[in-house]
Amino acid sequence: MSLRALRTLQAIARHGSFAAAGKAVGLTQSAVSLQVKALEEEFGAPLFDRSRRLPVLTEAGRIVLARSAEVLALYDDIAGALGDERSLAGRLRVGAVQTALAGVLPDALVALNRAHPRARVSVSVGLSAEMAEKVAAGELDAALTTEPVRPYPAGLVWTPLYQDRFWLFAPPGQARRSARDLLAELPFIRFDSKAWAGRVIDRELRRMRVEVHEEMVLDSQDIILRMVEKGLGVAVLAVSDEIFAGLSLTCLPFGEPQLIRNIVMLERQDRRGGRLAVALAEAVKGAKQAAASPARKRAKATRKARPRRSSP
Repeated sequence: MSLRALRTLQAIARHGSFAAAGKAVGLTQSAVSLQVKALEEEFGAPLFDRSRRLPVLTEAGRIVLARSAEVLALYDDIAGALGDERSLAGRLRVGAVQTALAGVLPDALVALNRAHPRARVSVSVGLSAEMAEKVAAGELDAALTTEPVRPYPAGLVWTPLYQDRFWLFAPPGQARRSARDLLAELPFIRFDSKAWAGRVIDRELRRMRVEVHEEMVLDSQDIILRMVEKGLGVAVLAVSDEIFAGLSLTCLPFGEPQLIRNIVMLERQDRRGGRLAVALAEAVKGAKQAAASPARKRAKATRKARPRRSSP
């Protein structure tokens, strides 16, 4: 019996089809079918009723599904049980927003690896809303996301880690103009509209009574910043100070007062990540604190160096 086949069975039950389960676990649909067939041969019973358009669990399938969840939970707890109070061991599946991957997460993972060399952490990137669904479904043990914006999946809890600030990014040489004028006159390049931060941005634009001219919707902050640098428009993004300090674009605070977003460690209520997730959260806070002071000094120097707007 393959543990991977049991995880695939769990994915089929969650996602409703062999194809969707394959995408979730990184297998082709034919590979998923082969794993199910192997389980059926081993247990001597069909696990799915294939006479319908979508596979439906048989009674035997429901039994195997329930027992396999117990088997997988026991297996995932083995490594952690071998660890002691000083050095944790086990597997942690973590998702992260792009700014965390580009900012403090790499340093946090280095610190975690030094303190707990037997810990294994796998990392994936995505939007906060998407990763919240994966945490709720058990596909991720934890995720570094924006603090949840309603509606969000039930049964989630979160631990605050640090804050990012919202900035209006415009092409170089636009520092004398107001944020309102830039938003009203230049094309607007939007970060993926499904992002939780996008709802915060839209709410502030309505408060400002600014109607933007949306030209592009992109899912990469790096690409958006390149587009802005080429003079193709303006964008509003939430970034950390260490990223902001290294940019040569026109950067203006967005919001009055400047908007912030909280980055949190998102988990299920049963906190499947256990002590490893707690250790990672502490490592992230430590890495953020170490990076914050010099980054803030550079950001402050950059803002002071910009020419002020002349009086009318």
